[in-house]
Amino acid sequence: MPTTSPPPTGKMELPETTISDLHTRLRRIEGQVRGLQQMLTEERDCREVVTQIAAANKALEQVGFILVSAGLTWCLSDPERSAEAGYDVSDVQKMFLKLA
Repeated sequence: MPTTSPPPTGKMELPETTISDLHTRLRRIEGQVRGLQQMLTEERDCREVVTQIAAANKALEQVGFILVSAGLTWCLSDPERSAEAGYDVSDVQKMFLKLA
């Protein structure tokens, strides 16, 4: 039976610019979701609603991919510190596969 490593206990060190970008994207998605709620309240056409759901979903996926990409960059550029925090490339790979 394969063994699994324990979950990381430390935090991933990401550039402040990445964190800021992710916050901006998430606020935009939050606005999209509020817009979706309004569309439902207004009983807008289902095709329009589904188009907006797809756009919000795609935007949320992009947030995840940017986060995983930054984590991979961190693990590869500073393997000692990432290992101390409990992360390695296989952890980042697992995160990527959750999004795929």
